[in-house]
Amino acid sequence: MREVSIKIPDTKFNFFMELMKQLGFEVTHKYEIPEEHIAIVRERIKEDEANPDQIEDWDKVKDQFKLDM
Repeated sequence: MREVSIKIPDTKFNFFMELMKQLGFEVTHKYEIPEEHIAIVRERIKEDEANPDQIEDWDKVKDQFKLDM
């Protein structure tokens, strides 16, 4: 199988994706994350590691959201 990378105008993206699905092509999305954003996330992780009592278990937090709705 071959892989092709193309650039699509934002205004045509939804149409193109639907067309690819209708034609039976495998479609994957690749997003580029700016280095600045990566640095921000890494800094937040370091802060959380320094303050472990601020970290909450995702399963418990997720259950709280379900109860609120």
